[in-house]
Amino acid sequence: MLIELDVFGTLTAASLVLLAGRKLVASWRVLNTYSIPEPVVGGLAVALLFWLAHAAADVQIRFDSTLGPPLMLAFFACIGLNADLPSLLRGGRPLVLFLGVVLGFLILQNITGMGLAYALGQSPLVGLLAGSISLSGGHGTGAAWGAVFAERYGLASAKEIAIAAATFGLVLGGVIGGPVARHLLTKVPAGRPGAAPAEASTVFEHPGGVRLITAPAMIETLALISVCLLAGQYIARALAGTFLELPAFVCVLFVGVLLRNGLAAAGQYTVFERAVSVLGNVSLALFLAIALMSMRLWELSSLALPMLGLLVGQTALMAAYAIFVTFPVMGRNYDAAVIAAGHCGFGLGATPTAIANMQAVTDKFGNSALAFLVVPMVGAFFIDIANAVVIKLFLLLPFK
Repeated sequence: MLIELDVFGTLTAASLVLLAGRKLVASWRVLNTYSIPEPVVGGLAVALLFWLAHAAADVQIRFDSTLGPPLMLAFFACIGLNADLPSLLRGGRPLVLFLGVVLGFLILQNITGMGLAYALGQSPLVGLLAGSISLSGGHGTGAAWGAVFAERYGLASAKEIAIAAATFGLVLGGVIGGPVARHLLTKVPAGRPGAAPAEASTVFEHPGGVRLITAPAMIETLALISVCLLAGQYIARALAGTFLELPAFVCVLFVGVLLRNGLAAAGQYTVFERAVSVLGNVSLALFLAIALMSMRLWELSSLALPMLGLLVGQTALMAAYAIFVTFPVMGRNYDAAVIAAGHCGFGLGATPTAIANMQAVTDKFGNSALAFLVVPMVGAFFIDIANAVVIKLFLLLPFK
């Protein structure tokens, strides 16, 4: 039996999924401990229920896909609109070093993913999806590129593979961050050289101080997002078929960066970052809820063993890279250990996981202002641009 929901039914279902996810996260300590996002929890729970319904009574529910693309593009527009270039540049040499470390890991992550996929008898495209696309990129990037792989390369269940990899990456990134940091702290001399004073802490450590959001501010922000979507889509169409071709969400992100910083340089308008963040989070939450609850998990059963092998291999790579590359390059001190824990978080999961990892370390051993400056900057902005470039280069390879 097939049940089809229109756009309003889909929006209602997605909203209920988010509420269910919030309830589950609040009720289950393990979900809260590892900072698993509410849309992921609720969406996966519903997808599992649909899997049981399909297995027991051959019931399928089909959701309207109209809202998915604009919600995804709005999320990436908000990333761009929140990218203040002068603030990003204030990270200085540590920011440049960490960006180089992350860029090297993106390349190694994709090489490892493709190699493991080949060894397990899978398409190298599956290795890319279980590489930097979904692990370093997260659910939004994974679902976006999954759609591209399904349409352009004919990879079956590409979006489901990407979301599954991103989901388990969130858990694994939170699991290994603490043990890696504890191991590295045994190598730090007494006195924690390099740790910054507590008064230098940032908004990521104390997020309580926020401005109120008004209706005019929301309307202004919606106008900015709409401009990003319109211009980004136009640029993506103009670049289609050329060497510079990029997915629409990357073009939308770039337009957001240019719009925000162009208006600021001209002295015409200052973007209200909190309003942008709220709308971006809402867009991402609804997009993920729709994507996850639409997953046809029964189509992924044949990939269970290969996916397990890919994720175990990527987890081991992340832990080794954080210990033997991230920690030494960033200075072999307390800040470097905290940064390494954060790298585990967004190298396998997402920036919120990185922040949770670092907070777990700093709550116990003391503040690291440098880590809370550098990791969120790279994890929340630079990673998407660097990842898009790396993925584009790997897609130049002759896939069969």
